[in-house]
Amino acid sequence: MKAYTLLSALFLFLSFSAQGQDAIRLNQLGYHPQAAKTFVVAVPSAATTFKVVQNGTTVFEGTLSEVQSWEMAGEEVRLGDFSEVQTPGTYTLQIEGVGSSHPFEISTKIYEELLPASVRAYYYLRSGTSLPEEFAGKWHRKAGHPDLDVPFHPDLNRAGTMDSPKGWYDAGDYGKYVVNGAFSVGQLLLMHERYPGALKDGTMNIPESGNGISDLLDEIKYETDWLLTMQDDDGGVFHKLTCENFVGMVMPEEANCERLVMAKGVGGTLDFAAVMAKMHRAYGTIDETYALQCLEASKKAWQWALRHPQLEFKNPKGVITGEYGDNHFGEEWFWAAAELFRATQGEEYLDYLKAQELSFKYSYGDGWRKFMELFGVFTLLDKDSNLPEDLRKTYETGLVNLADALLEKSKSLDYHQAVDSYQWGSNSDIQNTVVVMAEAHRIQPKADYVWATQSALDYLLGKNATSYSFITGFGSKPPKKIHHRPSEGDGIEDPVPGYVVGGPNMDRQDSQYVDYGKDVTPMKAWRDEVPSFASNEICINWNCPLPYVIAFYETSLQQLKN
Repeated sequence: MKAYTLLSALFLFLSFSAQGQDAIRLNQLGYHPQAAKTFVVAVPSAATTFKVVQNGTTVFEGTLSEVQSWEMAGEEVRLGDFSEVQTPGTYTLQIEGVGSSHPFEISTKIYEELLPASVRAYYYLRSGTSLPEEFAGKWHRKAGHPDLDVPFHPDLNRAGTMDSPKGWYDAGDYGKYVVNGAFSVGQLLLMHERYPGALKDGTMNIPESGNGISDLLDEIKYETDWLLTMQDDDGGVFHKLTCENFVGMVMPEEANCERLVMAKGVGGTLDFAAVMAKMHRAYGTIDETYALQCLEASKKAWQWALRHPQLEFKNPKGVITGEYGDNHFGEEWFWAAAELFRATQGEEYLDYLKAQELSFKYSYGDGWRKFMELFGVFTLLDKDSNLPEDLRKTYETGLVNLADALLEKSKSLDYHQAVDSYQWGSNSDIQNTVVVMAEAHRIQPKADYVWATQSALDYLLGKNATSYSFITGFGSKPPKKIHHRPSEGDGIEDPVPGYVVGGPNMDRQDSQYVDYGKDVTPMKAWRDEVPSFASNEICINWNCPLPYVIAFYETSLQQLKN
């Protein structure tokens, strides 16, 4: 009887603790000492106070806000703030009637492991090579998809084959896509341009570590080497290299369906042109031959696009792998022109830029299709771009106005982030809205932009309506069952750390496989389940903003401190 009573008490304690951890939403990694430290309590409770506890000792007591009703989250919440607590250490929050939070740290090294992991995650997506245990640890695997002698899709009416090795697997599947590859490389190169010392040689333990080149650039080059193989002799770029259908949840070496090179399209060709011009700048002082190869490829792609200005790629009949379709190419033209102007100072590219009127709008769910315009703006607003002053002022005004509009959303929306439309890959929108504010910060520095960045990181790491961290391997409650073939096929419980999952998706395109429950709210339309490709997949373009966001936050926070 006594044993039963003790077990019952233990069960009640664990249940109470779990309730508190799920109800008290905060950054599960923690906070820099001088950072704002806020949290959300998302259960009905009469409690109006909270405690910050370290080793059983209360170090701070605070007051909770009045109850607020959050429609997108479908919750009534109270808010708390313990920014006054700045001493490094490990803590929990305790609220009477609710329980204890996940433990968290206060430290200057909160993101020390996450920053390299967010880029190192790309190493595990490498196609055409084995991942030795020396570099991949317990996630080591055999090589798959050498992509040599790959036939052209029959719709091309083209005999023969082509070699197209290397590159990253795009997402949870084994396809390689030019549009998304170029987008991801472009954003990672932006990170390198802004914070060139953030991921130095040797920080990521990849095969190229120790060669005297930034590990970030080494990893990027593995993708651009592949992208270069996708350019045809006439300058056009084949859109993708995939099977006709998706394979099962197996390891790369077991995914043996026939891979095909698909047709060209102007969208992918212009994205290629943009990123190759950007790569030319990045490698100019490292490998002049490679840099010139990239620039010549970029120019050829631009010329091909001029000859085929509206050639839209569409999946051939019977092909259901990712289309990355688009029928409006203004953003791609602008990005390519911006990067080529920056690389060459050519008048033809400047003339194109002068003729364009930009929207300066943020398009949710369309990052890989619409954000390219902003990539171009970021490049042109660099101090050494030689952009005419009238254009510079126009772009600066447009960017700052957009950033301020997003900032106001961050202040007013549930969980204090700038997304009010939860679509496929909403977690990339959480990050990319911050990238806009971070780039505006270079023009008009504002402490509130830094606050919004921290709020976005808090959201990704547990301060959200699901109570999960949305980054594998980081936080007390990270995703475990991501939609990713190697993670399902390798038999290892924990996925590779550092992947950002797609996040809440109100459209729930996978609802025939996943039970989201009745009347699910936008911010809760996420499930940690393997079949949930619409909310729990990983993708290269969802990861690429994260290293930039972390580097901007840490750099700017230090500047504010000083």
